[in-house]
Amino acid sequence: MKYTYTEKKDTRSGFGAGLAELADKNPNVVALCADLIGSLKMEKFIEKAPERFFQTGIAEANMIGLAAGLSITGKIPFTGTFANFSTSRVYDQIRQSVAYSNKNVKICASHAGLTLGEDGATHQVLEDIGMMKMLPGMTVINTCDYNQTKAATLAIAEHEGPVYLRFGRPVVPVFIPEDMPFEIGKGILLQEGTDVTIVATGHLVWESLVAADELEKEGISCEVINIHTIKPLDEEIILKSVEKTGKIVSAEEHNYLGGLGESIAGMLARKRPTRQEFVAVNETFGESATPAELMKKYKIDSEAVKEAVKRILA
Repeated sequence: MKYTYTEKKDTRSGFGAGLAELADKNPNVVALCADLIGSLKMEKFIEKAPERFFQTGIAEANMIGLAAGLSITGKIPFTGTFANFSTSRVYDQIRQSVAYSNKNVKICASHAGLTLGEDGATHQVLEDIGMMKMLPGMTVINTCDYNQTKAATLAIAEHEGPVYLRFGRPVVPVFIPEDMPFEIGKGILLQEGTDVTIVATGHLVWESLVAADELEKEGISCEVINIHTIKPLDEEIILKSVEKTGKIVSAEEHNYLGGLGESIAGMLARKRPTRQEFVAVNETFGESATPAELMKKYKIDSEAVKEAVKRILA
């Protein structure tokens, strides 16, 4: 395999490292948290810039309103809480106070998807990508490992406009090179192939690389693309790939409704109709179990990617 790893880290720690670096690099960056400092790894930012940190308590709607107000003064607010509380709990505030007036607020959401694990269905948001990508002007980013999450955190501080940055709780392989540039809206071709295109996001990027490596041993050549920015979608890299392979598998830790796969399907329907298989949660809520158990049961692991590839080739 071209991409290997020597360690595992949680993506939320990549966010914390990037935010801490921004404390030194950009005096306009401010951070807000809804009583989850440790979970969002915001301690180092607070150590470096305590005067630029706001603890709002368990009042997520107020946090979004405060962030919107701070953005009017020229500050760049980064809000932090669980993905469920960053979206569904405060959707009205995001729509009215942030998206409608295109405010420069960065909504940073940890503990996304099924891999939140034992906290169960009430916390395992699987609709957030769909909710956020529907908002006009909202950039939606879903990173795959520690290094990419850190790079994305730094990049969105330079981007003008509202951003939803999604990351997770479990430790996962760190395989993206530390010096790989992060360009909003540009996918990354991780592996070339000829038989089928696999387009993945978030934790499913590594699972897709594992699947592609195992399928190669069976004589199946997979092209693997990392789509870290779901909106705006990098249409060019996907179209170029399916022009070659003629088949595509989308893979994500999200409901198949409203997620990356649906964005790809809509784009292909308009520009190049292509057969597609979805690796995603099939319109259901999660449950309490370990991340690995949940990924297996809900068919969003490397085995599920392999099965989807074989289905589309059959």
